[in-house]
Amino acid sequence: MSRRRFEVVLFDLDGTLIDSTELILSSYRHTMRTHLGRQLPDADWLSTMGRPLRVQLRDFARDEADVHAMLETYTTHNDEHHDASVAAFPGVEAVLRALVEAGYTLGIATSKRREFALRGLRVSGLPVEWFGAIVTADDVGRPKPDPEPLLIALSELGRESAGTAMYVGDSPFDMASGRAAGMTTVAVAWGPHDEESLARHSPDFTLEKPSELLEIVEGRGHDKGPGE
Repeated sequence: MSRRRFEVVLFDLDGTLIDSTELILSSYRHTMRTHLGRQLPDADWLSTMGRPLRVQLRDFARDEADVHAMLETYTTHNDEHHDASVAAFPGVEAVLRALVEAGYTLGIATSKRREFALRGLRVSGLPVEWFGAIVTADDVGRPKPDPEPLLIALSELGRESAGTAMYVGDSPFDMASGRAAGMTTVAVAWGPHDEESLARHSPDFTLEKPSELLEIVEGRGHDKGPGE
């Protein structure tokens, strides 16, 4: 494979930089018990993670009024338990620091609302100023898997070429969005989505641990295509 050098590294947030899976699942369970009177399988929610919350809830609601009520219940529960339940994945802070010090331009494109995205970074000890662009669900009309969030982030960073950018994420929606944006796609194996589901979207690289990202941006990583 040819060696490649990237200028821009964009990240998803939940499941990629910060571990919030248990908080997300507990909020989902509470919401379903409150509104449906029963607990649904976690797999039903995990399969939709990576999309905006309102879009996820439409799969479980009867109508938009239900969506609104569920959204309020979920958000309230999430807010109450947030700060005690999220943290950066081990190794992530060191890798981000190394990328910043090496002069790479970093950004975030997440399906979270801006309030919770910024709060998650703060609680996890990841400085907001490391990221030149933070694009959230509040900033887009077409969320992932559409490429719009990633292209907005690229524009806010003052970059025109998606060919020098990579998108690092944990969900099939991230991989689809990155590929549609024309960026190199990097799947992480430490999030809630299993490697088999990610492999179906043929990421250019798959990371077993955060430090492997440094090898890729420095041109020392190897593409992991379908079947590898």
